[in-house]
Amino acid sequence: MKVTRLASALVAAAFGLGSFAALADVPAPQDVPFQGTLKINVDATDLAHRVFRVHEVVPAQPGPLTLLYPQWLPGNHSPSGPIDKLAGLVVTANGKPLPWKRDTLNVYAFHVDVPQGVNSVEVSFEYLSAQNTREGRVVMTPEMLNLQWNANTLYPAGYFSRRIMAEASVKFPVGWQFGSALEVASHDGDTVNFKPIGYNDLVDSPIYAGKYFKRVDLDPGSKTPVHMDIVADAAKYLEITPAQLKLHQNLVQQMYKLYGAHHYDHYDFLFSLSDKMSGNGLEHHRSSEDGVGTDYFTEWDKNAVVRDLLPHEFNHSWDGKYRRPADLWTPNFNVPMQDSLLWVYEGQTQFWGYVMAARSGLWNEDQAHDILALVAATYDRGRPGLASWRNIQDTTNDPIIAQRAPLPYRNYQASEDYYSGGQMIWLDVDAKLRELSHDKHSIDDFAKAFFGMDNGSFVTNTYTFDEVVKTLNDIQPFDWTGYLRGRLDGHGPLIGGIESHGWKLVYSDKPSAAVKAVEMRRHSADFTYSLGVSVGKDGEIGDVLWDGPAFKAGLSPGMTVIAVNGHDYNSDALKDAVTAAAADKSQSVELLVKNFDEYKTVRIDYHDGLKYPHLVRDTGKPDTLGLLLKAR
Repeated sequence: MKVTRLASALVAAAFGLGSFAALADVPAPQDVPFQGTLKINVDATDLAHRVFRVHEVVPAQPGPLTLLYPQWLPGNHSPSGPIDKLAGLVVTANGKPLPWKRDTLNVYAFHVDVPQGVNSVEVSFEYLSAQNTREGRVVMTPEMLNLQWNANTLYPAGYFSRRIMAEASVKFPVGWQFGSALEVASHDGDTVNFKPIGYNDLVDSPIYAGKYFKRVDLDPGSKTPVHMDIVADAAKYLEITPAQLKLHQNLVQQMYKLYGAHHYDHYDFLFSLSDKMSGNGLEHHRSSEDGVGTDYFTEWDKNAVVRDLLPHEFNHSWDGKYRRPADLWTPNFNVPMQDSLLWVYEGQTQFWGYVMAARSGLWNEDQAHDILALVAATYDRGRPGLASWRNIQDTTNDPIIAQRAPLPYRNYQASEDYYSGGQMIWLDVDAKLRELSHDKHSIDDFAKAFFGMDNGSFVTNTYTFDEVVKTLNDIQPFDWTGYLRGRLDGHGPLIGGIESHGWKLVYSDKPSAAVKAVEMRRHSADFTYSLGVSVGKDGEIGDVLWDGPAFKAGLSPGMTVIAVNGHDYNSDALKDAVTAAAADKSQSVELLVKNFDEYKTVRIDYHDGLKYPHLVRDTGKPDTLGLLLKAR
C-alpha cells in the first residue's frame, strides 16, 4: 500500500493533480439505502431505426450528482458496457436543462450539479442498438427485441446497486408479447409496468419480446415455475413436438437431481430462434438469454451441436449467479471485476452443460462422445500456445484483455480456454474422485455440496479457491491444491480425464457427425489435425495451427485459397488432395493462394492423410464416462 501511494504521489507531482481529480469525483459505492426510487421508462417501439428511447426520474439532493452507465457486466466478466451506443443525453430539473460533464478519466460517469430546490432530475437518452454485427450484437429486428437494462439505464453513483430500488416500464410494439423474470404490476395499453425491484436484480432481468411468441411450461404443476419464452422470425419456427418438449422438461428435473436445491423463485429461458437477431448465451439468476438459428426445433437432427446452450446457461443459476467467485462480485456495475476463478464459474458450467445435455436426452450417447472428442482434441493437439507460453489460469484474464475480439492466431494466443480447458480439468477431477474413493464419490457429490444449499435463495454466495479445495477434501482427502494448480498453471495436455474414464482419443480419416455439423454451421472445412488449417466459405483461411504443416509452408489467416493442385478450390478437392498425398508420398498438396493483391503457389509437405477426432473404448478399464453421462 505504501509503495502504491508513493507511486501515485510521484505521478501526480509529475503531471499535476488536475488529471487525477476526476477519479475522486466519482463517489465510491456505500452499503447504505438510496433515498427514493429510480423510475425508468423505455420506449422500444422504434423498430425501423432500432432505437430504444429511455426516460428516467432520479431522486436527487442539491449538490453534486454522478450518474453511471454500467461498465463491468456480469456474465461478460469485462468492462464491456456498450457506452459507444449511448446518444442524445439530456438532463433536466423542474423543466430546465442541467449541464452535464463526462468524467475524462472514467467515461462511464456523468457529473451534474443539482440546484437548490430540486429533489429529482429527469434523464433522457437513446440507446442506438447495432444495425449490423460489425457494430455489435443485433438486439432489435422487425420481429423481436432483446432489452438489456444495463444498456438502457443510468444509475446514481455512491451506492451498492442492490440498495437502489427501481420501478421500470416498457412500451412494446403493438401486439407483441414478452418473457422476463420481472413481475408485472400493471398494463397500460402496450406499456407494461413492472413491480419495484432492486437495481442489481433489474439489470439481471432482461426481456425478450416479439411478434411471434410462445411460452411453454418446463415444470408443470411445480410451485417454482420454469418456462421457456420463445420468440422467432416467423410463427412456423415456434412449433415444438411433444418429444422435444419432454427433453427440455427432463433438463429441469436432472438439474434438480444433481443439486438438490435451486436459486430462484421462478425461472425463464428467454429463447430466440432467429437469423436476424444475434445469437446469444448469457446467464442470469432467474432467467437466461439464449439465441440460436431459426431451425432449432424444425431441423432437430442437424442441431445437436448447439443443444448444450440451454443446459449451460441454466447451470449458471447455481454456478456463477448464486455461488460466485469472491473477486468477481462487485458492489455495483462500475467497480472492476477480477476473473481468476472463471475456470470454476465457466469451466465447470461448460462441463455440466455437456453432461446435462446427455443426461436429459438432448444428446444421445454417440452425439455426446463425438462432441466431447472435439473438445479433447483441442487440448491434445489444437492449442500449441497452451503447450508453450500460456496456461489456463492466464486465460481467465481474456475477457478483460480481448473482450472476444477476433485474434490472428487463436490456437497460439489461446482465448478464454478456461471454458473448455476448465471443462477438461473437471472431467479429470471426476475421474480422480472415483479412483481415490473406489467409486464411492464423484463430481456429483461436489456439485451438491458446493452449490446445493439455501433452496430458493438468489442472494449471491461468494467463494475462494481455498473453499473449492476444502469442499473437494471434505469429499475425498487428497492434495487438491497441488492437483488443480498443476493443471491450471502448467503446460501439459488436458485429456487425462478421457483416459481415466475408460476411453481413448484417436484420429481417423472419417469425420464424425459432430465434425460435419460444425463444418456445415460455420460454412468451413476443418483440416486442423491434418494440414493444420481451417478453410471457410469461398476459400478464406481461418485459423492456421502454429508450427503446423500449413504454417510452415507459409499460409496465414486471411489468405484465400484459389486453387488446389491446379483446379478451382472447393473443400472436397482439398480433401482429395490430402488423401492423394498420403497414398503417394511424392505428391504434395499444392495451393494457389491470394494474399492481399498478390498470388503465390504454396506446397504443403504433408503425407499422413485426413485426421478427425473420435472417442473409442479402452476395454481394459471400466466405462465411468457412461456412468457420468447416464440420466439420474
